[in-house]
Order: sequence, then structure tokens, then C-alpha cells
Amino acid sequence: MPKVVIMHKVEDIERWLAGKAERAAVIGRYGTNVTDHVAADGSNNIAVSADVHDLAGAQAMMASPSPEDLAAMGRHGVIPPLAVYVEK
Repeated sequence: MPKVVIMHKVEDIERWLAGKAERAAVIGRYGTNVTDHVAADGSNNIAVSADVHDLAGAQAMMASPSPEDLAAMGRHGVIPPLAVYVEK
């Protein structure tokens, strides 16, 4: 099961952190051990990592999010683009 890291900017770190449970539920459709990371420099850069059991599904969701997933991203203040890294 590869680890995936998703990086992007957010409008507000505290707002983004408040959405942890919803974010974990969305990513949880494709993986486990969903972990949030914030930049040590205090910027609005974040990362989410997860052990992904459905890589194709996760990649499809990130490439073309559903209206529900887009709405969740908006609530969390996600600023595209998303940079996605897959463990090899």
C-alpha cells in the first residue's frame, strides 16, 4: 500500500484544521492513516499523507473531484493546485 502526500495552500490554517474529520472521511474512501501536516514556517502551506489502498480511485478523485468533494475543499479553504506525491 503506497503512501501518498498531497500538498497545497489554504486560505486559513485554523479553518483547514477544523475540517480534519470531514477530510479524513473523504480520503478514507481510498486510504488509511490520514495525517495532516502544517508548514513549520507558519505559512499557509499544508500537506496530507495517507496509506492508499485504491490509488486509481484517489488519483481520479484528485484529478476530477465530485461536486461534493469540491464543496468540501471550498469549506476547508483549499487553494489549488494540488501537488500529489506517491511513494515508490
